[in-house]
Amino acid sequence: MSEPIPVIDLFAGPGGLGEGFSSLRKNGEIAFKLKLSVEKEQSAYQTLMLRALFRAFGNRVPDSYYDFITGHILRQEFYKDIVVASHFDEATNEARNATLGVTPTLDIDRWIKSGVKGQSKWVLIGGPPCQAYSIAGRSKMMNNIEKYESDVRHLLYKEYLRIIEHHAPPVFIMENVKGMLSSKLNGELIFKKIITDLSNPKTGLEYEIRSLTLDTPSDELEPRDFIIKSELYGIPQARHRVILFGVRKDLAKKKHLTLRQEDQMVTVNDVLKSMPHIRSKLSQEKDSLNEWYEAVQGTKSMLSGWNPELKKTLIAEMERNAQLSLEIMNAGSPFCKGKPKALKNSELNDWLIDPKLNGVIQHQSRSHMRSDIQRYFLLSNYAKVLERSPKIRELPPKLLPNHQNASSIDAPFQDRFRVQLGDQPSTTIVSHISKDGHYYIHPDPSQARSLTVREAARLQTFPDNYYFEGNKTSQYGQVGNAVPPLLAKKIAEIVYAFLGN
Repeated sequence: MSEPIPVIDLFAGPGGLGEGFSSLRKNGEIAFKLKLSVEKEQSAYQTLMLRALFRAFGNRVPDSYYDFITGHILRQEFYKDIVVASHFDEATNEARNATLGVTPTLDIDRWIKSGVKGQSKWVLIGGPPCQAYSIAGRSKMMNNIEKYESDVRHLLYKEYLRIIEHHAPPVFIMENVKGMLSSKLNGELIFKKIITDLSNPKTGLEYEIRSLTLDTPSDELEPRDFIIKSELYGIPQARHRVILFGVRKDLAKKKHLTLRQEDQMVTVNDVLKSMPHIRSKLSQEKDSLNEWYEAVQGTKSMLSGWNPELKKTLIAEMERNAQLSLEIMNAGSPFCKGKPKALKNSELNDWLIDPKLNGVIQHQSRSHMRSDIQRYFLLSNYAKVLERSPKIRELPPKLLPNHQNASSIDAPFQDRFRVQLGDQPSTTIVSHISKDGHYYIHPDPSQARSLTVREAARLQTFPDNYYFEGNKTSQYGQVGNAVPPLLAKKIAEIVYAFLGN
């Protein structure tokens, strides 16, 4: 049996990339072993730590793990389990709560050397924080160009670069947002500089920067060739990210495989329809099923002035879904007990479902103001009729957000309220989902709510037994910042074939 290939994960977040690599099996054996995951945010680090323990258990995950993530025992009791205690040191060596660029480089380098242990084959993965590259992030700072161009998050990739320069990994995977391709620093395209730097980290060390979707020679690639559109590769989400495959020059004669597109896209309903149906909760007022039902029924009275034919169709749809909502008795909970329903997509069923879990974790609706529940109810019904998510300007006047020119065709953020259509992949799950759920309205009108943490996690392809630590805001943020683990596994297949060839 050959040793698994070591993996070092920087800027790990909750561990999406690492989960994909560490899940790959070849001939029943582990192909990659995650040796180090570095993350600065405390809750995400705790998530990494718990998952490191889960992996350390191998095929013998103790019942105490499931008891803990379903809320039946407290953390202290979980840690007292003799099986957990025996793997604790291994997990703490893997997951490190540290900040690249702040934590002493001697510590970072020591952890990497300890993980790699002189092996010639190993992989560096990760992605520097991306807010400064994102379109939304840039738009917030464009009124202060000096602030934008001096944002240190532009340069965090240099920490990634320093580690490449110092440790010379045979290959690396670097992930970032698509906005990286158009972002500028001091008038120069950042992406061009990053490619130059990564190709030549220091004298005597060179890399080819390859695409994972094309076998085109590196010097003929365009920036857009590095974009991976997740929905084309079996992920139920239209997540478009730049992912670079760096190959050290002494290995550059080797060819690599590319990601294989699936014949059919996976949709929102494919992964969410089978989940327990839960309703939203009324915030800032008494919450009960009757009060909630009264709120959604009240939406119909706000449709005055609409096209009579459309209004008639829409009211019929709303009435049907309002009646269905009476069958939904609760707003979910940290653990919804019950045998998980199988998914039609066999790959995702095997990947997501854990029969030992005997239910669904972290599936609890947010509480919403009455006006937002009514918007969600109207828009999700409207989306069923129109087969698209309506714009803000299409809301009746009484349900328009309380800001100037909301009904104008030129008003910004026309998609601020967006229904995730059931028969399509979702839009990109981003960290803003931690702020509010307006952009992530559930496609089922009878539930009239935004997505739960677990639903967002499923769209990101995190297995159902993957537990996110921290409060709900942090959990949403972790999910939105991650790389889809199933996509990462498919990338790991390419890296393994390349290194093992």
